[in-house]
Amino acid sequence: MSQKILLVEDDVRLAQMLETYLRQAGFVVSHVATGAAALDASRAEPFAAIILDLMLPDSDGLDICRQLRARLATPVLMLTARGDAMDKVIGLEMGADDYLAKPFEPRELLARLRAILRRSAAPADRDVLVFGRMELDRGAREVRIDGQPRPLTAHQFEILRVLAERAGRVLSREQLLDLLKGQSLEAFDRSIDVHVSRIRAAIEDDPRKPRRLLTVRGAGYVLSRVQDEEAARDRRHL
Repeated sequence: MSQKILLVEDDVRLAQMLETYLRQAGFVVSHVATGAAALDASRAEPFAAIILDLMLPDSDGLDICRQLRARLATPVLMLTARGDAMDKVIGLEMGADDYLAKPFEPRELLARLRAILRRSAAPADRDVLVFGRMELDRGAREVRIDGQPRPLTAHQFEILRVLAERAGRVLSREQLLDLLKGQSLEAFDRSIDVHVSRIRAAIEDDPRKPRRLLTVRGAGYVLSRVQDEEAARDRRHL
């Protein structure tokens, strides 16, 4: 069955081109040009994914993304004419699953769309999450590097689990604390920094130069997917 995509884009020529391209790739496309129409469409029927322009005539795409994410788990691919790094950080923090700056090749958009659809379709109850040389075993509540267990407290494991389940997405301290509700973490969000430091000591090859658990200044923390890409390249060269 063809997957249905909601395209939110006010540039008529670009929207027509993307509709044609995505339909040729086997998707069913529903196009709207405003944020209000996007919210209405998302309430009226389910979509496999949403392609959302950042700059809309009636609203800010970041705010629309935030409203969508508040009630839907539907993956969101954000489009923007601005290539500023902070826009990307904010977009990911608001809940976008990926971000693509204009101008772009339709093939790249299709590849990114398929990638977020694959991630969203992965079984939610899969026990082991793999990130290159690191494995996070949710059933055993254990993290391993090259198959060797690394010591983490229960609180530290929960923080890493939350980040791993949202790998590639920046999470603020407030979001982490909200997702960790029910845990007996200290009431102050700065305690997250202490736990993150100790997690890095356990999982990073060089905690002073982290490559897995990264800080996005002024925004929060993110578990990087780059390690997966590097591992894939290493396997191809074996």
